[in-house]
Amino acid sequence: MELGILVPLAPFIMVITIVVVSKIYKNKEQEEIHKTLRMAIEKGQNLSKEDFDILRNNVKVKSPMNDIRNGLITMFVGIGICVFGYFLSFEKGDALYPLIGIGAIPGFIGLALVIIGLFGLAQKTKD
Repeated sequence: MELGILVPLAPFIMVITIVVVSKIYKNKEQEEIHKTLRMAIEKGQNLSKEDFDILRNNVKVKSPMNDIRNGLITMFVGIGICVFGYFLSFEKGDALYPLIGIGAIPGFIGLALVIIGLFGLAQKTKD
């Protein structure tokens, strides 16, 4: 096959490969869940709906601390982009304000997540 054809097709092949590999791992995970359920039923254990949900990973614990953690990570990604734009402007000799503005987007999203997490924490302690 000619290299000139493979280069434009490489991104599509990569995406297809990622999807196929993720499906394979998801199927293996489902097989393990079914095997666990089969063994539990064979041993005569009673399984509730909550047990099924936990095994299928449908029950995700959502806590305010997760929001704060994700918010801080996102904020610092934005700050990192801003600092990168700031220091790059010294090398180029002109201000890279668009890059600083782009970094502000995840920074403010992170700030919003931290605020939501703090409100959730206050609500949780109030209850």
